[in-house]
Amino acid sequence: MSSAVSLKKFQFFPFLISLLITLAIGFVAAFFTRPEITGWYSTLKKPSFNPPPWLFAPVWTCLYILIAVAAYLIWKHRSRKPVYKVTRAIYFAQLFLNFSWSIVFFGMHQVLGAFIVIALLWVSIILTMYWFNKFNRVAGWLLMPYLLWVSFAGILNASIYLLNS
Repeated sequence: MSSAVSLKKFQFFPFLISLLITLAIGFVAAFFTRPEITGWYSTLKKPSFNPPPWLFAPVWTCLYILIAVAAYLIWKHRSRKPVYKVTRAIYFAQLFLNFSWSIVFFGMHQVLGAFIVIALLWVSIILTMYWFNKFNRVAGWLLMPYLLWVSFAGILNASIYLLNS
């Protein structure tokens, strides 16, 4: 079988692993988030554009699915080449920053620290999109809703910091 044909064939278990990795990040982050929504977070001053708390879980679930699909599309191009290794490293760095934000914001109550994390996350998403695009343009574009949501979340985070300083 040629490599071009094998790249197009859907592989269920690698896709499932990609999906489980991203959804697990959201699931574990929710342990830090959920208890704080009705507690500490409810005591903060928030801007008028703050979404209702129920909106975050479905939005993040959709975003994690898009991230998983994009990662799977890149995984299909895996190799030992430096370009793939850099792409993979940047992808995992942004996953780490994604996970870290909930811990810093909700777990540690560090609103400014969380803003720094989300700014780094924003940069890492752009880098991930750039490097994913080297392998698969669809994979890069699948991260656009994620970038837009994190942009909004960054503005929200900054606003909460300013309102509560």
